Amino acid sequence: MKLKDYIWPVVGLAAVGISAWLLYKELRSISLDDVIDSLKAISMHRWVLAALASLIAYAALAGYDRIALLHLRRKISWVFIALCSFTTYALSHNIGASVLSGAVVRYRAYSSQGMSGPEIALLIAFCSFTFLIGVMTLSAIVLLIEPEILQRFNSELPLSLGYILGIGSLALILLYVFGSWLHFKPLRIRQFTLEYPRLPVVAQQLIVGPLELIGAAAIIYFTLPAAGNPGFMIILGIFLVSFSAALISHAPGGLGVLELVFLTGLPDMNQADVLAALIIFRLFYLLIPFALSLVIVLVFERSQLLLRWYKKDE
Repeated sequence: MKLKDYIWPVVGLAAVGISAWLLYKELRSISLDDVIDSLKAISMHRWVLAALASLIAYAALAGYDRIALLHLRRKISWVFIALCSFTTYALSHNIGASVLSGAVVRYRAYSSQGMSGPEIALLIAFCSFTFLIGVMTLSAIVLLIEPEILQRFNSELPLSLGYILGIGSLALILLYVFGSWLHFKPLRIRQFTLEYPRLPVVAQQLIVGPLELIGAAAIIYFTLPAAGNPGFMIILGIFLVSFSAALISHAPGGLGVLELVFLTGLPDMNQADVLAALIIFRLFYLLIPFALSLVIVLVFERSQLLLRWYKKDE
């Protein structure tokens, strides 16, 4: 293996180690019994709402791949797209280095549908860009409505910074939409053809990207108690920061990073309650999908093996 093959695993493990140490300092006063009591205090209807929110999030994630294929003018079965997207994100979210780990799954799946390497590379990039569109769109909305949210992470930051960042993010999104409206010509780079997304594609990005993040944040919001709860917009803003930090860290499952950022952003809430909500988030958004994705991978690989045997017999 080359040195570059070790970089992201080392970065991810370092992020986990540092976050775990900082998290330990934050949680020394919390006992396991406190967290268990917080879990027991969550009513059944809030568990159901959290489960429904996770379904919405993963349905929107399937939309990422569908929009990318629409942009590439490729027609593939909706069932195949949904299963591939679900498996990709369930595995990459848990393994870490999501772009690389997700690329392996997508290449294995979409190459079986006759897609070329360059096409799959563009699909992966487009899905990542749709996620970025979602983050920027929601960040703009949150910062313009709740500009003081930045002060939860650093009290010395001026209130005006929230407005500046919100307006800046919104301006970039509008510029992206404007570029689609102008119908820029495709750009050819070796075997890649970069085509500016059409307006219908951009419109779907602006819906699906935010919807996935809203669904994921809602899992945590529904399982937090009413006492001290700052409201969905604040929870959504903190989630955007924590989830983005977890992805950037390349830590497996964002372990420690997600919790540390969330606890920092919710200093007025009972920390045991926050941890309980994050445990449920990991259960619904990470662990259960991860277990199901392993089953899907086994079934897919078995079907591919049987197909090869069938072709050999012919």
